[in-house]
Amino acid sequence: QLQASGGGLVQTGDSLRLSCAASGRTSGNYLGWFRQAPGKEREFVAAIWWSGGSQHYADSVKGRFTISRDNAKNTVYLQMNSLKPEDTAVYYCALGSGGIKIYYSGTYYPYWGQGTQVTVSS
Repeated sequence: QLQASGGGLVQTGDSLRLSCAASGRTSGNYLGWFRQAPGKEREFVAAIWWSGGSQHYADSVKGRFTISRDNAKNTVYLQMNSLKPEDTAVYYCALGSGGIKIYYSGTYYPYWGQGTQVTVSS
């Protein structure tokens, strides 16, 4: 199970930190963050390989967002800085399975959290 939290309403330039608490087997898989804005398709935001920590980011958030993990707490964080109105979306965390190393497609994440709303006002 995945439990996402930390969303909210902020202004342009502000920061937020999303958390995703995971239960069950997480090692050897990717934990990813995806987002979906109204009327748009879901898109990849960032992912971290739970065992080794390698990180990947969408071009739109590179340099502003940072994904990290706390193994002791089985929790992954998404630190979002310099937020823009276009970052407004429901953010979902998702967990891969079977050691698949394709991180950018939601198709390869069988487990999803409930989503947390991030709204950035201009």
